[in-house]
Amino acid sequence: MEGVNRDYDLIVIGGGPGGTSAAITAARGGARVLLLERGRFPRHKVCGEFVSHESLHLLKWLLGDSRQALLKKSLSLTESQLFLDGRKIRVPISPAAASVARYDLDQALWCAATNAGVTTLPETTAQPPQGDGPFVVATSAGDFRARAVVNASGRWSNLKLADRLSSKARWLGLKAHFHSVESSFDPFVDLYFFDGGYCGVQPVRAPDGTILLNACALVRPDSGDTLAEVLRRHPALADRSRSWTPAFLSVSTFPVVHRDPVPVSGTICNVGDAAGFVDPFVGDGISLALRGGNLAARNLLPFLSNQATLKQSLEAYSDAYRRTLRPVYRNSSLLRRFLGFPRSVRRATLSVCENSPTLARFLVESTRSKTAEFEPAVAWEG
Repeated sequence: MEGVNRDYDLIVIGGGPGGTSAAITAARGGARVLLLERGRFPRHKVCGEFVSHESLHLLKWLLGDSRQALLKKSLSLTESQLFLDGRKIRVPISPAAASVARYDLDQALWCAATNAGVTTLPETTAQPPQGDGPFVVATSAGDFRARAVVNASGRWSNLKLADRLSSKARWLGLKAHFHSVESSFDPFVDLYFFDGGYCGVQPVRAPDGTILLNACALVRPDSGDTLAEVLRRHPALADRSRSWTPAFLSVSTFPVVHRDPVPVSGTICNVGDAAGFVDPFVGDGISLALRGGNLAARNLLPFLSNQATLKQSLEAYSDAYRRTLRPVYRNSSLLRRFLGFPRSVRRATLSVCENSPTLARFLVESTRSKTAEFEPAVAWEG
């Protein structure tokens, strides 16, 4: 690693959607940015692969002109079908969302970060930052220094030890793509709920152009520790998946812990799942990561350009996050609690939703981030 710069304005730890969003935004704003990722892209991740309309304009800006093919080949999703307690509730998705495989999305954003001038280091592990500004980050590639740090390391890296020690209920995430004999693929997101968890299914385009089905589940460990077991938990899903064949071995993540988001820890910004994990059934996880990363970088840029203190930038980010993104967590928590009610209690509400698409749509839209249109960073001379 001789000759590699050791001093940066911003170090971002984690190369997923939240981390690359922060890195690209800061770099286009004039900052010197280092992006660290312990793995290597492309790779499959446990993810519903649903990109809500609210974040598509931001994603297009982040990808830049050279990566627009990703969105052009994505599949539109126009309706969600909820299978619960023997009922099927149909909810239109308007404007349409996009189905984008994380295998492609993460790789495209990583390349976009490099094109934006970010120094990108894959397969590089990082230790918790030392100091409170400037920071020193010890990594497998040596020590690096920066004026600010963004933690986008996910739910349970060594930077998020508290989650692993949490006494709260832990969930298991499972995901795989499947080949199907279905003659056509409706632009639907199907959500199958059962005791102990749920599984989402939607069409997604593979790198070779083939349309597959993405099945992504979140379950309590005692409900099954393999995707094959989970697919049998719901009668309709069991019948539908009988003819499926996996395109790759399923991937998993554990533990998944629900908690209120924490956008700032001490003097470090948290984005994506490092800030807080949102229920996959609301379909806003990728959007929250992209928006959170962009929001963190935009609020750090005044500090990096010597127009504000670090404390002021952190307070501005925390306030903006809680005002624009935190409501998604609160409302999804309410829906999760509803799903945990006895069937007799759920029956009346489900009956109304089944006969009133307007109410069903309102409940789903309550879990969408209602942020204002994103603002591209204004470049400054670092």
